[in-house]
Amino acid sequence: MNKLSSKYGRYSLLMHFIFWFLILSQFLRISFFLWQYSEVSWNIIDLLRTLLTGLFFDFGTVAFISICSVLYYTVMPNKWVGSFLDKILIYFFTSLTVFILVFTFFAELTFWDEFKTRFNFIAVDYLIYTHEVVANIQQSYPLPVLIGGVLLLTFVFLFIFYKRGAFTTTFTSKASLKTRLSVLFSTICITLFFGFFITNNHAEWSQNRYNSEISKSGIYSFFAAFRNNQMKYVDFYTSIPNDKAFGLIKKKLADPNSIYTRKDYSIHRKITDSIPSLENKNVVFVLVESLSGSFLKEFGNKENITPFLDSLAQKSIFFENLYATGTRTVRGMEAVTLCIPPTPGQSIVKRPDNQNLYTICSVFKSRKYDCNFFYGGDGYFDNMNAYFGGNGFNIYDRGRGSVLSDEIKTVRNNINDNEVTFENAWGICDEDIFNKMLKVADSQYKTGKPFFNFVMTTSNHRPFTYPPGKIDIPSGTSREGAVKYTDFALKELFRKAQTKPWFKNTVFVIIADHCASSAGKDEIDVANYHIPAFIVNFPENQNQKIAQQCSQIDLWPTLFSLFHWDYESDFFGKNVLDSQFEQRALMGTYRKLVLMKKDKVMILSDQKKQAFYSWNKEDNSLKSLQIDQSFLEETISWYQTADFLFTNKLLQ
Repeated sequence: MNKLSSKYGRYSLLMHFIFWFLILSQFLRISFFLWQYSEVSWNIIDLLRTLLTGLFFDFGTVAFISICSVLYYTVMPNKWVGSFLDKILIYFFTSLTVFILVFTFFAELTFWDEFKTRFNFIAVDYLIYTHEVVANIQQSYPLPVLIGGVLLLTFVFLFIFYKRGAFTTTFTSKASLKTRLSVLFSTICITLFFGFFITNNHAEWSQNRYNSEISKSGIYSFFAAFRNNQMKYVDFYTSIPNDKAFGLIKKKLADPNSIYTRKDYSIHRKITDSIPSLENKNVVFVLVESLSGSFLKEFGNKENITPFLDSLAQKSIFFENLYATGTRTVRGMEAVTLCIPPTPGQSIVKRPDNQNLYTICSVFKSRKYDCNFFYGGDGYFDNMNAYFGGNGFNIYDRGRGSVLSDEIKTVRNNINDNEVTFENAWGICDEDIFNKMLKVADSQYKTGKPFFNFVMTTSNHRPFTYPPGKIDIPSGTSREGAVKYTDFALKELFRKAQTKPWFKNTVFVIIADHCASSAGKDEIDVANYHIPAFIVNFPENQNQKIAQQCSQIDLWPTLFSLFHWDYESDFFGKNVLDSQFEQRALMGTYRKLVLMKKDKVMILSDQKKQAFYSWNKEDNSLKSLQIDQSFLEETISWYQTADFLFTNKLLQ
């Protein structure tokens, strides 16, 4: 019997488990350090602080994990110690817990590979949308090997516990009531301390984002995200009086073509155009999954994976300097439907009370358009059906069945099996969803009504699989292949659309939902918000490259201006082609809120913190600056007013 077993008696197995968890957690932390070796700070102070902060959070995590065991040891009478029941319960739950934790450590590695972060609200979402996630894992990783490896490691760790006498000592030792109560009291105090006084934010001590992320405990981060995925702006961020915030934003949004029609806390205005509007053109809008600007040859890529889009950039209204508002699809959807800065926490697409809002669909509906949303998977994912169906869009999706209620207020149409040539975890391939849209557009044309068709693609997503034989990169081998396939599918969309009688009277709009990656060592990786956008099929003399720095939220106000439409607006976006347009981009994560104006970047963080930087585009680095008060107040105003309007139901 080893010293650890003899010292802790009845609690020998628990202590072996705690030491095992702490050691394995630090091993994982060191692995992440080596993984990002060129981007983390290796300063000895930073290294030690990362490891010690991580150990602190691991200690809190294992206290939460161990609380049930401690309760069991407390209430189990000494006369039953070592009994058949005692052995069965301890063997079973110890084995199950070790298996779950080993699997969790593997999951952390795959999550880091995808997002370069510890578990966050995305992992919480993955726990809800099990069909897509399980299918994605099955198609992306050798699942039998993974599960086999987890089982093998679980057996190895349990065998080590056994060989060190942990089980034997636990089954042959008894603890006094005083000892049991003192252990229970100590464990409860530790869990209460971490539960009420320690937040995940305390791990974010470093300006190097990777050091801060590695300092965290993945399990602790998961439950922190589960608890805090919706954040009221004024409770977490620096604020100013609403009168001042709305005054600033109204000045920013004012122009000669708009008149505010409501007083107090509102940005609602009537926008008019001095030129008569064009006839109602059909609009096909394609929101492309994870299309980073860096994939295009137009922005320096040398792999030639977007030949069609690069050619389109030369014969369209092309936005060269446009930035996504966030890092997830639902954030992009929020930006392009509501034209609103990203509010803290979850996207509005996933929040309660997000129906009957004033969206771009409201503008199209006012002009008698038929509005539809097309998605190649099941639209219950990320609450898409409830959001789009609750805001005027008819739905076309796979409709494979959901454990959740979609609460669709419009018509939902299934994409049938006979319309599908290829499908993976996330949905049908891009060619298939485009073909479905073309089929519906043909029917819409026959009715004589103009149509607005919103298509969300899925192919540029892990496991990066697509129909074989379409491009020269084998399916499932890389993101570059998925990007090139999406580019191919878009080319096919245009080739087929050009044969349609409705093509000449149709404008195509293409934009990314977000970049393929948003990770970086700084608080915000600015370059990984840069996305392309195209407005296609206007008269050739209107084609141009727009160099002004702008945001996803500016896309539709710009297009409505090109149409010369008069319309009502609750939008924060503006017409980029207006001579008075002030260059800026609004972007963020679910906790960081950013205003960028040319090369100056203000970042608002929860805990009411702020930081000001200059951005070097050449090396994508941020250099700290002294806070500019007027810049800070403008940043606050964008986000405070957006959050106020939504939470007070003033966007309806």
